[in-house]
Amino acid sequence: MVKMNRRDFGKKLGRCSLGLGAATVIPRISGLLATQSSRRTDIRVEEMSLEYEDYKYRVPIKFGGTVLDRATIINVRCTVRTVGGQVAKGFGSMPMGNVWAFPSHTMNYETTLGAMKALASKICKITADSKVSGHPIDINWTLQPEYLKAASQVSNELHLSEPIPKLCALVTTSAFDAAVHDAFGKVHNLNCYYTYGPEFMTHDLSYYAGSGFRGMYPDRFLLKEPKPRMPLYHLVSAVDPIEDSDITKRVNDGLPETLPEWINHDGLTHLKIKLNGNDLQWDVERVLRIDRVTTETQKKRGVTSWVYSLDFNEKCPNIEYFLDFIKRIKERAPESFHRIQYIEQPFSRDMETHRQSVAAAAKLVPVVIDEALTGIDALMLARELGYTGAALKACKGQSDMMIIAPVAEYHKMFLCVQDLTCPGASFIQSASLAAHVPGVQAIEGNARQYMPNANQAWASRFPGLFQVKDGTVETAHLDKLGLGAV
Repeated sequence: MVKMNRRDFGKKLGRCSLGLGAATVIPRISGLLATQSSRRTDIRVEEMSLEYEDYKYRVPIKFGGTVLDRATIINVRCTVRTVGGQVAKGFGSMPMGNVWAFPSHTMNYETTLGAMKALASKICKITADSKVSGHPIDINWTLQPEYLKAASQVSNELHLSEPIPKLCALVTTSAFDAAVHDAFGKVHNLNCYYTYGPEFMTHDLSYYAGSGFRGMYPDRFLLKEPKPRMPLYHLVSAVDPIEDSDITKRVNDGLPETLPEWINHDGLTHLKIKLNGNDLQWDVERVLRIDRVTTETQKKRGVTSWVYSLDFNEKCPNIEYFLDFIKRIKERAPESFHRIQYIEQPFSRDMETHRQSVAAAAKLVPVVIDEALTGIDALMLARELGYTGAALKACKGQSDMMIIAPVAEYHKMFLCVQDLTCPGASFIQSASLAAHVPGVQAIEGNARQYMPNANQAWASRFPGLFQVKDGTVETAHLDKLGLGAV
């Protein structure tokens, strides 16, 4: 961790600027805010607890070369107190998502999940024991170095063959961060998206993202009131059946099972296609087949407009593969190519080591950073490498998203919100993120496909959000206190 006094920090911050798109790293100084709190609106965490829920998927999902059939959800509760003495409770929830956040060729599912649970216990104690007071963003900003240090400790204590990566630490932390934001909104009798301006924040965006953002606060780039309705992206994983001929044995649980059945059931117009990235012919044929079946289905419905997003989950070997893929789609099915709204991160999440430019492809279709987006420095490096879009995710933390989204909006990047098969409260948070960021055009929500039983307790309270109509979900009611789930 970088150590410096406040004067040195101010000088360093003054030299930082994102105006030219240079990568910038703002040091996080643990403990700084503990002595800075003077606002009566600032909060301090007094209590924090966690619990888990386990679910089996109704059908497996395949992404990034891995087939997954289960999920563990972490639920976090906290109590906060303002400097002025007001008290409120907050709630946060998130899938652990270890296969995505902590992929490993040497450790099995139980080992990486166990590492995340061990880290969650440390994060719970760190946050509850902290003396830090401030806005939730500042609390997270201050404590994140301690969270990352805890990740290293867990890696050593469990003798992991691979250390816990930063993305995994962010996902593990996200439910705790969400609970604090939720409590902050509730203690002030506001929806969280009313709390990201100078009335509640001590620091503007320049504190987190460089002097080019002096005088700007997150609320300048956010909507206080949510968009009323938004399209829903439906996932087509690499093992999902497209037609009846792909099904060996039906689930027969009353839900759709083929792509035409889903399209007709929910009136879908947005499809997210998972690709393998290691078999060019398979990837091309997969897109063309899905487009053919979708076109036939939409024609019967009288629908003429729909879009795709494509996700390689960073498995493309090189830019030549990626460009060849785009070229083949464009040549063989021009209409299919023009339906591609964006393509998610084609190359390794380790952008520092694999500095692969996507500029040539991004001239043809928006290319979005996802797995590599672990902070503002990663966003700026992605811009240098030609990425023209960013995937926002609640599972990376509400605090970081409230810094990254405004900076990406400022740079006029293409924005989308992806989920982690988020059910219940985590989907409410994810959908609310999409509904309050102006540039986001749709919501991804696939828990309804793979673990709908995890949504049951929430669907009756938010029927418009958990029931898809004409390919859209209702987001107008995502304006309740805090993050709005409970």
